[in-house]
Amino acid sequence: MLSALLLLTQVSPPPLKVEGPRLMMGREEIRLQGINVPSLEWSNEGENVLKSTRVAMDDWGSNCIRLPLSQDRWFGWAQWQTDGGEAYRKLVDQVLAEVRQRKGWLVLDLHWSNGGVKGKHMQQHAMPDQYSKLFWEDLATRYKNDPVVLFDLYNEPRDVSWNVWQKGGSVTNGVDGGGTVTYESPGMQGLVDAIRAKGAKNVVVIGGLDWAYDLTGVLQGHEIKDPKGNGVMYASHIYPWKTDWDGKVGRVADRHPVLIGEVGCEPDPKQEDPAIWAPRMLDWIEKRKIHWTAWCFHPTASPRMLKDWDYTPTDYWGAPVKQVLLKSKVRRRR
Repeated sequence: MLSALLLLTQVSPPPLKVEGPRLMMGREEIRLQGINVPSLEWSNEGENVLKSTRVAMDDWGSNCIRLPLSQDRWFGWAQWQTDGGEAYRKLVDQVLAEVRQRKGWLVLDLHWSNGGVKGKHMQQHAMPDQYSKLFWEDLATRYKNDPVVLFDLYNEPRDVSWNVWQKGGSVTNGVDGGGTVTYESPGMQGLVDAIRAKGAKNVVVIGGLDWAYDLTGVLQGHEIKDPKGNGVMYASHIYPWKTDWDGKVGRVADRHPVLIGEVGCEPDPKQEDPAIWAPRMLDWIEKRKIHWTAWCFHPTASPRMLKDWDYTPTDYWGAPVKQVLLKSKVRRRR
């Protein structure tokens, strides 16, 4: 019996927990550094997600993969899905197995929702809807207290008040192709409460407003409460057109762990030269020791880290990210 308990202790790492501004694994502080592996938001089968996960961790030095997902595809509501989402969910489990084998962490990101209309309007909306709550209840049950898994509740909240962001309410936003959709959002607190009601204590990641860039509301009375879980990280997405990094993000990072869930640049005459912006951004992240996952490991989804599916890094973004990750020798689980 004792040997079995010792074996269980060896194969089950301590869960991640938030302690003030730190993310802890037992008594050790952990810093998540990695890469976004996209396509499961727009594709039922994904595009090279398993190989990309292996390359990102084995060859680029990531200890964390952020995996964007679609709530409709998860449940099998998308066009051409005839298995109720079984193959899609199995593929997510396979990504998790690859990450687990490499002793890293997996951030599951709800990237695409449907504005409260099942199987339609599959895109990024302003806020999560009632089916987003169902999505997280299902993931909370499936990945309950898995020490490898973090829950990124909603990709890029926008165009609502901080009160609606926190507590929920009626939301209207435009949809691809024209028109609008109105739906009731549970808010970020509602999603956290739904996850905890399933008994899942996994660390949750919560993006701010302005397409997840602005976190100032967290320090102005809109902090998300989590008395039944292992804590909340906040998320920010930073691109070259976003300014005042310290004011919008850094002040929250002084008090709470922050994940820069998306960050990247692409040559654009309207923006700062990537040769200047990329090292400046990466230096800011490194000096503050903020958690980060670069966007993205795909040769056509901008900002691109890859030139091709041979995983050749782009000179302007992929190469500097790879250099920083390999130089950092990022910490893995025991």
